[in-house]
Amino acid sequence: MDWLEAMVLGLIQGLTEFLPVSSSGHLQIFNAIFGIQGEENLTFAVVVHAATVCSTIVVLRKEVAALLAGLFRFKWNEETIYITKIVISMIPVGIVGFFFKDYVEALFGSGLMVVGGALLVTAALLAFAYYAKPRVKTKISFKDAFIIGLAQACAVIPGLSRSGSTIATGILLGNNKENVAKFSFLMVVVPILGEALLDLMKGGFSQGQSGITTSALLVGFISAFLSGYIACSWMLNLVKKGKLIWFAVYCLIVGVVLLIVK
Repeated sequence: MDWLEAMVLGLIQGLTEFLPVSSSGHLQIFNAIFGIQGEENLTFAVVVHAATVCSTIVVLRKEVAALLAGLFRFKWNEETIYITKIVISMIPVGIVGFFFKDYVEALFGSGLMVVGGALLVTAALLAFAYYAKPRVKTKISFKDAFIIGLAQACAVIPGLSRSGSTIATGILLGNNKENVAKFSFLMVVVPILGEALLDLMKGGFSQGQSGITTSALLVGFISAFLSGYIACSWMLNLVKKGKLIWFAVYCLIVGVVLLIVK
């Protein structure tokens, strides 16, 4: 992978991480175009996902600062309760990552047929969330947090959008759209940064281990961070306006095309 490919793939990751169209699915599509396979594919995916998490922290810096300030008061307050819900939401993906890591890695080399089918599922979820009219709750409950976490765990499948699945699930459960979007973006921070840290400790980012140069990884990280910052800000506004149906149409079209081509 050269720096130009890294820049393009980082740009794609940053834009598609927050838009409900599956960043991992689109990385798979462009990896196929560029001929990037195996460990090189997975290592780069971890790096650019870490970059978009960093952009999330910057966009939601006020919310993150408020949560940390409340946490370090060492009281059972609103901030501590919210963080506890985030922790609960991470349990399903933690189980998947710990017990099924090899299976998840295999999915990243499973071809575009899986991506196409998963994009159709994403399209269906977004469509259901758009047309559903549930009673709107003021706060995300502990139960809802866990169910949204289950949606995130399922979204390890390339083509099944993480943001689309979690936001759509939260809306279908009757939660406020803006609240669900922010919760969706915050709940992924620790799992992805944790995965990146583990890879770093194992030497997974070295050129000998991953097959990617440090400069290519750095270019991909910066590209994903900048495009992710723009996409995250844009997505928060789109969710408030309830315009997710167009992404359902997009996922439907791309999913059908991939199934026909493959």
